[in-house]
Amino acid sequence: MTSNLPDYFARRHQDPDYAAEVQRERARIDAIDRIVRQLDDAREEQGLSKAELARRTGRRAEFLRRLFTAKTPNPTLETVVEVAAALDLELSLTAREDAATRR
Repeated sequence: MTSNLPDYFARRHQDPDYAAEVQRERARIDAIDRIVRQLDDAREEQGLSKAELARRTGRRAEFLRRLFTAKTPNPTLETVVEVAAALDLELSLTAREDAATRR
């Protein structure tokens, strides 16, 4: 018996609960990616190398290289806060544009 993975996932997406979970997970991954990319953009705008940013955070340069080059990074909140602080940035939360319609 051969498996046809694309057909399997197409069938799974027909299930509203599964499709909603996939959409939530995609949104979570995209949000993390946006934050990491913003941190890397800020690093570049400040003219800092990854090695210099690593020194400022007390992390190894390899750690930051992996963070900024990973296809789907998943840093801890502690790491995000440390890197932001080293870039003289602070984090804040804002309501999503669609938040009012969800209540």
